[in-house]
Amino acid sequence: MTLLKIAKMGDPVLSEVSNVVDDPTSEPVKKLLKDMHDTMFDADGTGLAAPQVHSGKRVIMFMAQNSNQKNEKNIDTDFAPLTSLINPSWKPLSEAMEIGWEGCLSIPGLTGAVPRYVNIKYQGYLVDGTILERQATGFHARVFQHEYDHLDGVLYPQRMENLKHLVFTDEAMRHGLPS
Repeated sequence: MTLLKIAKMGDPVLSEVSNVVDDPTSEPVKKLLKDMHDTMFDADGTGLAAPQVHSGKRVIMFMAQNSNQKNEKNIDTDFAPLTSLINPSWKPLSEAMEIGWEGCLSIPGLTGAVPRYVNIKYQGYLVDGTILERQATGFHARVFQHEYDHLDGVLYPQRMENLKHLVFTDEAMRHGLPS
């Protein structure tokens, strides 16, 4: 098990645009994903992007717990098992946005209210070279967009509409989240 150092806000690697991966099936990509997996679980995260572990590659991993929200085809679009994507892309399926609270392994101890698209469609390469395509809603859509932002050098405070809603997590637990 290899644990990678997680970059913190202020590290230049977090503001750089990541590079496209030429071969999603390569051994270096497989090793990066294994190390990211170990690092994410050790840090108790729900997502991690390669720039957060000092790699300039377009690679993300995430998961979303099941909320039993079904779409019209009876598919749970708010749930995502552990998913690793290489060279992901996405688009919103509607203009609907929702403000929700987010944290980040690169911004420890803080949480913020961030607007995100509610319904999205994304795709990306799996490590075996096949393409995965999914629709996502709710937290699933939120965590994907959060991790994808890292690939473009964007941290969640840059998406916030009101910095009054950037708070220390321990204070929010003690006094409640601001409204």
